[in-house]
Amino acid sequence: MSAGSSPQVQTVQAEASPPAWRELVLTFCIAVATIGFAPVLHLANPALGIAVVVLVGIAIVVAVPTYAPAIAIFVLFFQNLFVSILSPLVPLPSDLDFIKGYNFLVCSIMWLATLGLYVLGQRNQSAEVNRIMRWGVVTLAVVSLYFAIGFIQDGQPAAVYLRNIVMPLFLFQLSLLTAATYEVRITPFLVTLAVILMVCGYVELAFRDFWLAVTNGYAFWGFDELKATHSGVWEAQMRATGNVPVDLKDRFSFDFLNTPLLEGFGLSKMLRIHGPNMHPISFAYGIGFLGLFLFSVGRPLLALAALPLLVFCSVKGALIVVVFVVAAWVSTRLLGAVVTLLLGFLGLIAFAVLAIRVGLQIGDYHVIGLMGGLNGFVERPFGRGLGVGGNLSDSYFSIDWSAAQAAGTIDGAVESAIGVLLYQMGIAAFVPLAFYFAMALKAWRLYASSGYLTQGLAGFGVMVVLLNGLFQEEALFAPLALGLMLSLTGLVIGSHVRMQAVASEEAEFEQLTRYQPVT
Repeated sequence: MSAGSSPQVQTVQAEASPPAWRELVLTFCIAVATIGFAPVLHLANPALGIAVVVLVGIAIVVAVPTYAPAIAIFVLFFQNLFVSILSPLVPLPSDLDFIKGYNFLVCSIMWLATLGLYVLGQRNQSAEVNRIMRWGVVTLAVVSLYFAIGFIQDGQPAAVYLRNIVMPLFLFQLSLLTAATYEVRITPFLVTLAVILMVCGYVELAFRDFWLAVTNGYAFWGFDELKATHSGVWEAQMRATGNVPVDLKDRFSFDFLNTPLLEGFGLSKMLRIHGPNMHPISFAYGIGFLGLFLFSVGRPLLALAALPLLVFCSVKGALIVVVFVVAAWVSTRLLGAVVTLLLGFLGLIAFAVLAIRVGLQIGDYHVIGLMGGLNGFVERPFGRGLGVGGNLSDSYFSIDWSAAQAAGTIDGAVESAIGVLLYQMGIAAFVPLAFYFAMALKAWRLYASSGYLTQGLAGFGVMVVLLNGLFQEEALFAPLALGLMLSLTGLVIGSHVRMQAVASEEAEFEQLTRYQPVT
């Protein structure tokens, strides 16, 4: 698997020498400033906070465009850490929710500025990039149509689902256009980011009380408790699970992998790691992604150091991604890319069928929610609009899970991203799903011809995350799951397009100079 660390992978890995340490430090400083000051400015004046973040996002794309993908990834990981530290100064839960949305705002602004420059001809406009962008715009238009339909019925959940669905697309297009135009050398940044995140994770694991104290975690989670109490989330969870949390650590305590299938193995409850982004599922996907990336660029020891954190996050979906991607890498070396892809499809289908069958037998909430989405799709194949149904709907808190387990389905769609998409968008749900799958296949074809592990991670990683969308809302709706994978996919495809253009220009120049008369 040494091909993964080939110098030509610098996409992602640089084609030339690695960036100077000053460039790396500057990237982190801009990233910290971009999102660190937003909560402070918001507390002083919300309008000032929004205006500054908008200007900063535009300035990044104009002045240091190659930093934009790295900064987007950084703010997704660390936004909530800054919010948590400042949470004692936040007056209301609604203010906290608004401040937590600044990461989406800055990513959206950088995407919009990049898209604007592309339309104006200031970004790569090769035929291949144009074709990908056209399909991306069609995808965004379809999602926006269903947002409009849902917004008329219930604006807030429609807006949240719009954000969740379009964020991976924004990250993909931002990375694609940037890498297709410039040499994006992001490997040193991601390696450094992985080390920082692992330090945070191990500190939280070993010194939980210290971590909660220095991050003001009790104040941050206090807002979450207050909101959960008023909304009925806690009551619904207690009815569904029978667990009554007493303190904050009780809320963090889960059965290993949160499944009854392991009860007979004597695995006791464990405290999940939430990471600086304050969400165990998102953090697990992020750590899993970075672990795979580290291995793909020749940092196997660092990759192995990330694995214990992945286990202590106790998230099945992230572990599944790691297992399937590693298996695909190994299979490619042994059997070739074509056979591996075919076997991979069969393996993913077999896994999905088995998971659905077992889930129905044990009354798994995710499978029950998926069945509700499929039934809703059959009833109304053209959908209902974003925000109608799903975990954010009012009906979620009144679900009788005992009756749902007995019936094997519910009236609505919850706990399954694909189930929710089918319920809300109907047949149009296949537009974003097909677009993401097509981009994954494109990255896999690059891997098949090059053997570079980073391209294989982008291609097969997206496919596995899409599979996880059957059984998890976070798989497709959390930016650190599908969003990270698509950001890498945009980088590898964009870098390939740019390198092709450079090679073509060099060949033309060589052909012209070859026949020039000697003077």
